[in-house]
Amino acid sequence: MHSHKLIAALALVTGLAAPVAMTASPAAARAATCTVTLYDIDAFNVAERDGRDELRFEVGGNLFPRFNSNWFGMTAGSDGDPGQFENPSDLIVGNSNVTFDLREVTPPAVGRGDSLGRATAHGSVCAGLAVGATAIEEDIISGTDETAYSYSVRLLLTGR
Repeated sequence: MHSHKLIAALALVTGLAAPVAMTASPAAARAATCTVTLYDIDAFNVAERDGRDELRFEVGGNLFPRFNSNWFGMTAGSDGDPGQFENPSDLIVGNSNVTFDLREVTPPAVGRGDSLGRATAHGSVCAGLAVGATAIEEDIISGTDETAYSYSVRLLLTGR
């Protein structure tokens, strides 16, 4: 009887016994790309003397809003949401950056208008995200046109 215990002990020591399955929880997969969307825009002060800016975003060569409206109006203290700009978005690939160019237009022929400044989503932030994880980057866009203006633009990065 002792020989069976001895053989079993030797088998374990020499590795002849079936190894125990060891699993570690896998590290969260890192995002190869990120979707970047407008999260929020707040107007602190507007660029035009009439107290109202007619705004668009240029993202990836496209102007937003683009289908239901040609611009979204904001006054000092107002809040804009993604849907009001028809959900502008773009994709970060690798370490590239994506810019959301805030543009003031003059109706009725709005066109591209004048750039007030840019909010930037950085590839370096995307590279640190796990798939499905999110981060928000905020830029303050400010300057002087007809009057001094300032906007807070927040961009949502989602790892893919």
